[in-house]
Amino acid sequence: MAVPALEVDGVRKSYGRRLVVDDMTFDIRAGELFGFVGSNGAGKTTTMRIVLGVLAPDAGEVRWLGRPVDFAARRRFGYMPEERGLYPRMKVDEHLRYLGELHGLSPAAARSAAGRWIERLELSRYASEEVQNLSLGNQQRVQLAAALVHGPTVLVLDEPFSGLDPVAVDVMRDVLAERAADGVPVLFSSHQLSLVERVCDRVGIVSDGRLIACGTVGELSEEAGRRLLVDAPEAGEDWAAGLAGVEVVRREGTRTWLRLTKGADDQRVLRAALATGPVSAFVSEHPPLTELYRDLVTGARAPGEDAGERAGAAAGAARTAGDRSGGGER
Repeated sequence: MAVPALEVDGVRKSYGRRLVVDDMTFDIRAGELFGFVGSNGAGKTTTMRIVLGVLAPDAGEVRWLGRPVDFAARRRFGYMPEERGLYPRMKVDEHLRYLGELHGLSPAAARSAAGRWIERLELSRYASEEVQNLSLGNQQRVQLAAALVHGPTVLVLDEPFSGLDPVAVDVMRDVLAERAADGVPVLFSSHQLSLVERVCDRVGIVSDGRLIACGTVGELSEEAGRRLLVDAPEAGEDWAAGLAGVEVVRREGTRTWLRLTKGADDQRVLRAALATGPVSAFVSEHPPLTELYRDLVTGARAPGEDAGERAGAAAGAARTAGDRSGGGER
């Protein structure tokens, strides 16, 4: 197993009596894309700011290559905040050169790095424009360039895909994959769960400041239980009733979607379906991350908590149709 490069171990953070991060523990390996997902207010941004040293934890520790993270290590981290963190009246190229020099690059090295990332992120036509004159999507590209210009050893990105059109999403996705291929651990949050599912090696799901699940989408699917699609044209509505470890998720016409608990016998399901007549389809399916997220967050509800409120929050974060795509590209 790969040795963790970045470790978040037992981190807690409170504001007064409000606990916003509770025993947060996970690690990211070199060259890994780690998706950090949860509803607004779940604790993702606070955790990221603790990793960057913007906030101090009340308890716990952040380690880089086995040692507590200090100022020298954090200086090599790359951070992209969700809020705009750019000087609006600076020109794109001079802005990136300035940030590169702040990170310790020589003027020549900063100029070279700025030019390289301007070209790679398809910003060449805007290099001499003030940041404030760019569309939101292109400002987002500049923010990514600002996080990359000094050649960071770790990337921490808060909603990097927000405001991007599909072409820009592809560019940013490819850039992050390239950084990971070079051994850089990448931690990023996103509400676009379908994108996280396609891009990430592992996913951490956060609810109420706690990490409630962590693993590959396949691992999370196994924990959540298998799904079966069964098409039995002559079966009645109750053909699967009473099967041990089997829950009917929904029916559409002759098709039935089932959820199997861990260890449930799918062959017993098949025999029950065949007992009704012909079976046109018997397919094992993996639920999408959107469904896994909704089930896990709703299932993590604390006793006595308002179920409707939590389910609504989960559904809102899992909804990918909108994908927050405002601010088109220029």
